[in-house]
Amino acid sequence: MATLSRKDVEHVAHLARLGLSDDELARLEGQLNHILDQYAVLTELDTEHIAPTAQTIELENILRDDVVKPGLAAEEILALAPERAGPYFVVPPILGEHGN
Repeated sequence: MATLSRKDVEHVAHLARLGLSDDELARLEGQLNHILDQYAVLTELDTEHIAPTAQTIELENILRDDVVKPGLAAEEILALAPERAGPYFVVPPILGEHGN
């Protein structure tokens, strides 16, 4: 399997907008090449009798059931707003005084 050169690591760091020191680049080069070496070991495994799967672990829903509950009335919510105009919240403009 091909290994990453120092130049490759510098290029990836640049693309990721990472400002790395020489020591960090050297350490990252070693770590990334170790990962690639481990991947090469995995490619040698016989997986012919293993069914393809998108998940390696069983999926389990950890969320609660979605239960409909009564909410607050619009007037109650609007009463909490610092400023309102009729049935709407008033918020400061984000593009200038008149939306420019």
